[in-house]
Amino acid sequence: MMVPPLSERPVTEEDEEQFRRESMPRTYTLRQRWADYRADAKANRPKGVKARVRAWLHVEPFYWGMRATYVVLVVGAVFAVYINGVANGWWHAWGDKPTIAATTPTARPAPSASSPTDAAMSGGYQIGPDGVLVRPAEHAASTYTKPELPEEAKENTEKGAEAAARHYLDLIVYAWNSGDTQPLVDMSDPSSNFATGHIANTKEMYTNGWSFGNTATVQEVLRLEAVPTQGGTIPPNTIGVRFRVNANYGTRCKGQSITVDNTEHSSTISLFMTWTDGRWTEVQGSAKDHDEE
Repeated sequence: MMVPPLSERPVTEEDEEQFRRESMPRTYTLRQRWADYRADAKANRPKGVKARVRAWLHVEPFYWGMRATYVVLVVGAVFAVYINGVANGWWHAWGDKPTIAATTPTARPAPSASSPTDAAMSGGYQIGPDGVLVRPAEHAASTYTKPELPEEAKENTEKGAEAAARHYLDLIVYAWNSGDTQPLVDMSDPSSNFATGHIANTKEMYTNGWSFGNTATVQEVLRLEAVPTQGGTIPPNTIGVRFRVNANYGTRCKGQSITVDNTEHSSTISLFMTWTDGRWTEVQGSAKDHDEE
């Protein structure tokens, strides 16, 4: 029986189906390729430890170079970790026996408040050892000089009383900027509530604080005249002086809180100056905003 050539054989449905299956592209994923590779490698792996060692040793020079490079990199990484651990104190150097002195933490001194690099700061100001902001050196209390009593203020006249009142106002400003209230105490009568209030406020400010930049400038004299004794409530030889003053409160510190007020405030200040024991003394006073006058 002769078999006809392939081209002369009748094509059946089974032949067409087989042709389609064989012609379709095969889906071959990366995972399948890796599985085939592992299966082939496992099938061709030499049997026994000696055979595997010999197979591992008998490779081309290029692969030997790659293996040597990997070994050097691993050893270098381990050595770098070891050196870094010794430097940071994570472990001791090889062969080094730790002592008590080496394992005991060393107390570090607290940073000095006078050191500009290590000092704690707040709002641009250095914090002192007492917890109060350090007063700037250029505005230190020593930069304010105690006002000198003018010669005219030593005369028992209305102009003398005016000069003495101006000087008294300067002592208030000096006390606020320097903390020195003694000159103000010396020129005030102990019964003056106005003086007592200023002295107490200044002392309170300089308890854990300070102030600088305060000014008071007399703009005009509103009244200058003798004051009647009013039934003995006012000492004799008393002159009343009233000023319009422009004041600037400057910078004040309390603890670690800073208040800056450079706005000019117009105020009216009244002072009763009494001539006693050959000098002028403040016995009463008041201050209020000029607009309230």
